[in-house]
Amino acid sequence: MYPQPVAVTIAQIESAINHWRERRPAVEDDQPVLCAEARALADVYGLLIFSGAASVEYSTLNAGQRDALAAVLR
Repeated sequence: MYPQPVAVTIAQIESAINHWRERRPAVEDDQPVLCAEARALADVYGLLIFSGAASVEYSTLNAGQRDALAAVLR
C-alpha cells in the first residue's frame, strides 16, 4: 500500500488524465468521449483551472478520483 499524498498538483492530475486517455482512448474519433477515470479527474482539473489553484487536498477527492489517480501516483 502506498501512502496517501496530502495534496495533488494540477500537473499530476493532468498527467493522470493523459495516462487514462492513452490507456482507454475514445472508441470513435468523431465523437471523442473520455473514459470514466479521465472524466472524474477532468472535473477536478477544471475546478482547479477555474479557481486558479495549483493543487487540491487529497482528502477532498471522491473514491473514483482517488482510484483514477492511484494508477499514476505510484
